[in-house]
Amino acid sequence: MTDVPMNAGAQSLAAEPSLRRVMGPWLLLLFIVGDILGTGIYALTGQVAKQVGGVVWLPFVIAFVVALVTAFSYLELVTKYPKAAGAALYTHKAFGIHFVTFIVAFAVMCSGITSASTASRAFAANMSGAMGLNLSAFAITITGLVFMALVAAVNFRGVGESLKANVVLTCVELTGLLIIIVIGLWAIGLGQGDVSRAIQFRSTADGGMFWPVIAATTLAFFAMVGFEDSVNMAEECKDPSRDFPKVLLAGLVITCLIYVLVSVSAITLVAPEQLEGETPLLKVVQQGAPNFPIWIFGFITMFAVANTALINMLMASRLVYGMSREHVLPPALGRVHRTRRTPYVAIGFTTLLAFALITFVGEVPALGGTTALLLLCVFTVVNVAVLVLRRDSVSHQHFRTPTILPILGAMFCAFLASPWTGRDPVQYRVAGVLIGVGIVLWLITIMVNRMTGITRLEPDMEHLGRGGPVN
Repeated sequence: MTDVPMNAGAQSLAAEPSLRRVMGPWLLLLFIVGDILGTGIYALTGQVAKQVGGVVWLPFVIAFVVALVTAFSYLELVTKYPKAAGAALYTHKAFGIHFVTFIVAFAVMCSGITSASTASRAFAANMSGAMGLNLSAFAITITGLVFMALVAAVNFRGVGESLKANVVLTCVELTGLLIIIVIGLWAIGLGQGDVSRAIQFRSTADGGMFWPVIAATTLAFFAMVGFEDSVNMAEECKDPSRDFPKVLLAGLVITCLIYVLVSVSAITLVAPEQLEGETPLLKVVQQGAPNFPIWIFGFITMFAVANTALINMLMASRLVYGMSREHVLPPALGRVHRTRRTPYVAIGFTTLLAFALITFVGEVPALGGTTALLLLCVFTVVNVAVLVLRRDSVSHQHFRTPTILPILGAMFCAFLASPWTGRDPVQYRVAGVLIGVGIVLWLITIMVNRMTGITRLEPDMEHLGRGGPVN
């Protein structure tokens, strides 16, 4: 594969075959639900309980509302521009500023790495709990690093993704959560546990409930990550303008309902202070069904978060590769292995970033919270882009969201990304370092482009815009 100047192939795009439109509404629904379900609910339930006590379900509901409002903005954009792209495409169409487009694309890439790092840490913790290893914090970190190295090896070898595989993985993730729900409902039916905990707030020094709930919501929002990635399937849907709105909204409602039932089941069986930690749902199974083979549930959990890590590192490395091909990152990051035909330098770069996050940031709340922070900033831009792009008319009919929703979406997302929510300052430092790395690479690329005489043209969103983190 050889490097080509940006847009060198633009004239031949019309000759390229379009993606096959194979996804009907049911397959699309499974894809969306599968993207949202995953590490967030498996790993962060206990941390949310630490903030709010028994009403652990409430932050998930608020996170759902914020995601739902933003989803309406994505619905207008994806039906208006039904291309396999995403936030970077919408940002560039709205503002036309290359640097802003790059920052949005790089932030999406970074959110994928932080999400994968979260999954890696959760994998190690659940393996320790399921197998009774009782690993120390240091050993969990080392296990997470080894796991991420294996993910990099699989990524380098090449992975053929398919919708059928996504269906299987979705069923595995869903099975684990259904086990929790069934155990909880069974215990409630037998009069076990304490369902009254589900309406008990953790007491604070000032007796207030608002800020603890908001702080918990900034973590719970990580559990809603993934709905935005479904826009990349627009070109493979049979009728995106008709199917996308109802299916995306249905997928969000289904996942919210699952999260509420899991939260209520968990808090009924396990007190909030005991639910804290990186393996909250394992504790629920041990408490509610002591005879249930814990290794089975541990395997399901490990499989779910491993899938999250692999998909996110695949996305991140391909997005870095695409940005290099678009001459907004150094050309070395666009190199492809001659035998494996995979972007090995981009894989190495994103893996090193993940290693640094696992080693120096470590804990799941900080990594998951950074993922949510990056995406909330991106969602703020997308909500504003909807309003800006109202002046851009298209020839086909498309979904139009009520004007008030993107306004509320921008306000909600910006607020949840702000320090007033009680967000851990380490999340801002981690996000700042990651974006700082991107800016340095951007400046290096500009100097390289000037020395080599490369002129940066309009970005090709097939390289720059595709991809987004999944849960």
